[in-house]
Amino acid sequence: MPRRQPWDGVPPQDGRRFVVTGGSGGLGLATARVLAERGAEVVLAVRNPAKGEAAAATLPGSVEVRRLDVADLTSVRAFAADIGPVDVLINNAGVLAVPYALTVDGFETHLATNHLGHFALTNLLLPQLRDRVVVISSDAHRAGSFDLRDLNWQRRTYKPFGAYGASKLANLLFLGELQRRLTAAGSTLRAVGSHPGSTATSITANTGSPFKTWVGSWGHRVAGMPVWKGALTTLYAATMDVPGNSFIGPDGFRELTGWPTGVGRSREALDPDLARGLWAASEELTGIRFPLG
Repeated sequence: MPRRQPWDGVPPQDGRRFVVTGGSGGLGLATARVLAERGAEVVLAVRNPAKGEAAAATLPGSVEVRRLDVADLTSVRAFAADIGPVDVLINNAGVLAVPYALTVDGFETHLATNHLGHFALTNLLLPQLRDRVVVISSDAHRAGSFDLRDLNWQRRTYKPFGAYGASKLANLLFLGELQRRLTAAGSTLRAVGSHPGSTATSITANTGSPFKTWVGSWGHRVAGMPVWKGALTTLYAATMDVPGNSFIGPDGFRELTGWPTGVGRSREALDPDLARGLWAASEELTGIRFPLG
């Protein structure tokens, strides 16, 4: 049987507008670069506009920088209020294994940044979205678990990597429930997920533990993929004709490295009751609800 050819050929994106959260570095910037090269209009939605402008200056084509802190619902609402029509929203911004803290809205940082902010942003943008939402998760979702009664880790002993895994599980539960709701509403919009495997980015830089930061950084460099290759799963999910609720990851050993392909997810990530429960909790915490149907 002939070897499958690796995919790295993003089709032309002329006339399409993409919003990339966390687009000033790492996977977000690598994703934005390819989209801009292929003719897309790209909005870098970033917490630090100065850093975003510096990143935008390295990109070709039509690139706009807008301030967005997904860990702050006031910022999310302000961004969504005047962004205009968008073809593809890429929910890329995230944190990994940071020390325990609560955001300005009173949410645990992983929950706020990796899930609730993007939950709110997506629902606010759905009426002006023209094609799809891309939800970036991680294979770490398999180690995640939920207590819907303690989403902010105020009763349980806080575990940074446990909180990260839970937030990545939340991404996939959100993905599945969002697609279910879109289909029920008769919408043609798609929700598609992806994960980058092991990719050499700076996401481990804020763990609060120099040892864990060093291990994470060098582990990804030695055993993982360069950023351009890690971004391919996101690009595939954002530009190829894949069904809603697809999950794209690397095709290599344990999905750590490789080329984009459809991958599985944990049984918990497919639990419809848990997905509905998380959606209800997310609506209650953010005050933002599904706007279609």
